[in-house]
Amino acid sequence: MVDHRRQWPITDDLAELRENIQRYAVQAGLTGPRLDDLIIAANEAAINVLEHGGGAGTLAISCDGGVLAVDVADHVGVLRPGAVPSERPSGRGDRGFGLWLMGELCDSVTIDQVPGQSTIRLSMQVDDGAADGGTASLGRSAHPV
Repeated sequence: MVDHRRQWPITDDLAELRENIQRYAVQAGLTGPRLDDLIIAANEAAINVLEHGGGAGTLAISCDGGVLAVDVADHVGVLRPGAVPSERPSGRGDRGFGLWLMGELCDSVTIDQVPGQSTIRLSMQVDDGAADGGTASLGRSAHPV
């Protein structure tokens, strides 16, 4: 696939955003459970923008060198690098699982912060499942969540 970066605004219409992500990711070669993982993780990131990141932002997707990257940016900038927990949050609260889940579902998750904007990058190897019949590990956990 020739890389053509796509970008969409994050609005309350998350169904359309998920469809756009799916369409692009399939064209890039991501399929099966890994496609589902990326869509779930990107949806979580978009929800975080709506709930904690000022209510608006952008989602950009691109593929370069076999890595599919989804960049989700907000307009507040409170999310800091290193905020993705490596351990599952306790079940005591009703929130706090989104960043952890993104880390579990994606090959890598990074956060960049500049004044007035935080960007979370969700990355997936497109060709990961080719050698093992599509059963590549899920993010850091190597097992379903």
